[in-house]
Amino acid sequence: MQFSFKFTKPYKNSRARLGKLATPHGVVNTPGFIFCATRAAIRGVAPIQMKENNTQIILANTYHLMLQPGSKIVQAMGGLHKFMSWDGPMLTDSGGFQIFSLQHKSVAQEIKSSRQLQSLSDRSLLGISEEGAVFKSYLDGSKHLLTPEKSIEVQRELGADIILVLDECTPFNVDKEYTRASMEMSHRWAARSYEEFSRHADGSQVLYGIIQGGVYDDLRKESCDFVNSQSGFFGHAVGGSLGANKDQMAEIVDITCKRLDENRPIHLLGIGGIKDIFRAVESGIDTFDCVHPTRIARHGGALVKGGDVNGREHINLFNNQYQLDQDPIEKACECYTCKNFSRGYLRHLLKAREMLGPQLIAIHNVRFMNTLMEDIREYMAEGRDLNKLKLLYIA
Repeated sequence: MQFSFKFTKPYKNSRARLGKLATPHGVVNTPGFIFCATRAAIRGVAPIQMKENNTQIILANTYHLMLQPGSKIVQAMGGLHKFMSWDGPMLTDSGGFQIFSLQHKSVAQEIKSSRQLQSLSDRSLLGISEEGAVFKSYLDGSKHLLTPEKSIEVQRELGADIILVLDECTPFNVDKEYTRASMEMSHRWAARSYEEFSRHADGSQVLYGIIQGGVYDDLRKESCDFVNSQSGFFGHAVGGSLGANKDQMAEIVDITCKRLDENRPIHLLGIGGIKDIFRAVESGIDTFDCVHPTRIARHGGALVKGGDVNGREHINLFNNQYQLDQDPIEKACECYTCKNFSRGYLRHLLKAREMLGPQLIAIHNVRFMNTLMEDIREYMAEGRDLNKLKLLYIA
């Protein structure tokens, strides 16, 4: 199977689209969600369980895998698909967000949790230059240089279907001068990424360009113009820190999507909130990725339609109110967890620090996100009002 992307627009007054993204490892129906297997593993969920819960595509992280076990080892083991026993489509990011995290830990809160930022705190960014980023490994302190060429080389050796150009992800609260300089460097890095990609292109991978520009409308337009002009990019990825709040993020995503070549798939990097997904789908986003569903599971967070009384999109099963609760997380859910276990039992596992607890909640959260995307696609295919579906999922 070769790469292709086809879509329809079910609504006259919306850029929302229903698509099929074909890859050598299968077809991704869009809008679709990409789960994060950062170190070639979904935390708490085996690949077979991901498939059983209707997962279409997963993501692995270039930065982490280049450090451990190393991309050449993964390549020698047959590539990521064989290495982790995943026979579906796969995407790898470029390592750009990790560069951003090392330099701007304090302002990464909108994308990553404080726990994840703490995990970055022992790493040391030594410098970012035109050549690339120099940093110390968080594993052993060894020194590494990540260049656009190196990022593509590593992603080629990892063997994902969809790979990304190297970029610097700037935070929303830096000034326009810095944002422009960073964006222009990211464009030059993107050109170098494509040059390296094209040297070895054999049809087994496609390359996405990344749109930067921070919160500045004219810079986003300039970045959109750049990626549109690069015929070698198969798809777009909307990157960067997207604003100080969700409304600003939605606005930036919307103005960006308006300017992108619609014949290419559009991916939104690092966003997975339910409200955010609905708004981004309406703007024309095709795929999303985020660690959120499995991350909150590790802390007792179970995604539920309507959310909780505090306006969150999940309930916290650590709470005392679930101690004697004999209901499943969601009665209508078809996942293994909801068919077999009560909220009360899951709370017991969490309180007892049994690893089974977060695993079972993660299975539910994976199924929840896939069901959400299936419902969105079904509504779109039938031309039904997405706002009515939104009311079912968001209190």
